[in-house]
Amino acid sequence: MSQGFAITILFSAFFALMVLRVPIAFALGVACVPLVMFDPRLSPMVVFNESFKSFNSFILLAVPFFLLSAQLMNVGGITQRLLRLSRSLVGHRPGGLAQVNVLLSVFFAGISGSATADAASQGRLFIHAQMKEGYSPGFSVAVTAVSSLLSAVIPPSIMMVVWAGVMPVSVGGLFVAGVMPGLVLAGAMMLVVHHTSVRRGYPTHEKSTWPDRLAATVSAIPAMMTPVIIIGGKVFGWFTATEASVIAVLYALALSCIVYREVGLRQLATAFSETAEMSGAILLCVGTASVFGWLLAFHQVPQYLLQAATGWQLGPLGAGLFVAGVFLVVGCFLDAIPAIIIVGTLLEPMAMASGLDSLHYALIGIVSLAFGLVTPPYGLCLLICCSIAKVRIGDVMRDFLMFLLPCLVVLLTIIAFPAVYLWPVRMFGPALLD
Repeated sequence: MSQGFAITILFSAFFALMVLRVPIAFALGVACVPLVMFDPRLSPMVVFNESFKSFNSFILLAVPFFLLSAQLMNVGGITQRLLRLSRSLVGHRPGGLAQVNVLLSVFFAGISGSATADAASQGRLFIHAQMKEGYSPGFSVAVTAVSSLLSAVIPPSIMMVVWAGVMPVSVGGLFVAGVMPGLVLAGAMMLVVHHTSVRRGYPTHEKSTWPDRLAATVSAIPAMMTPVIIIGGKVFGWFTATEASVIAVLYALALSCIVYREVGLRQLATAFSETAEMSGAILLCVGTASVFGWLLAFHQVPQYLLQAATGWQLGPLGAGLFVAGVFLVVGCFLDAIPAIIIVGTLLEPMAMASGLDSLHYALIGIVSLAFGLVTPPYGLCLLICCSIAKVRIGDVMRDFLMFLLPCLVVLLTIIAFPAVYLWPVRMFGPALLD
């Protein structure tokens, strides 16, 4: 079977299944079946073998544990304490509740690692509350959906864990590298909220007194220690990323059950069941996407791209723009996890040959794919928020683009000025790069 014919079958089957609204994980797996059935060099056992190899990864154990820690934080009243702190810090700014929405996403990102979990929890907290205060439905949905992508960029990001699991890059380095882009993106969103709220006359809240801020900070400090423990432990070599995820769960259990005492058996059962559901969906995507990616490698697609890139002579800046463009387009149609495994591994040889640093390449890819979580037609976080608000995607596009465009400018600065964003990694040095 020729290379071109095999790739045509693979992608045609996949896109046909997507059009038929088959879930992504199953579409990827089923699309592989014709090749392994009819190519005499392959066996159907390839599907099972490659899936098992992808699951048999120590670092991917971090995925369910980070998700569980976030669920425990939610049911344990920790999110409410972070909300109180956010309100005391920025609630008096123009567009107070929307500013709180963005800042809480920053705090929540340091706990959950999942943008969809952020969109679901923040959506329930903020969308209708903002609409009751006079914010337009489109603005309420847009700020909630776009701010949720911070959980994909600020550590401990599930996308970073998966990226480090399938490509030769340090998860500790990725965790530290994601802090600066996440904070800059949050700053850009808050500027948009400020400008729009002043122009439209959205309400502000009463300014908190310093004693109130101090009390809110003291109450939230235990929750805010979670990302400090995760990143600090990895930086100083106390534990691996997977061990950090287990420690995050134990810490969340201690906070929820012993310190705050707001969790009973029913809440624990809910947290564990929702974690199992989300982890199953993510890891099934990892397995089927790994088979899909293996077939692409078997038919030497990465080598073809590497030869083409050598002829293009893109250089680091051109390669960064090309990588970002590919991921932005792919993210509109494909979930981030299979996109990392399939497209990320395909583009890696080309990116390295063009002079991109492995951490810089990862940062560009992860931030670009994060936008795919809020861009139609896939845009899962945007769909979740629209569903909560009971509005159509078309009704929020104007406000959505108002937030998205400044965030794309931030992505361009990440591509053009990597030293600005990667200096924390350089500061900590080799400890992060093993």
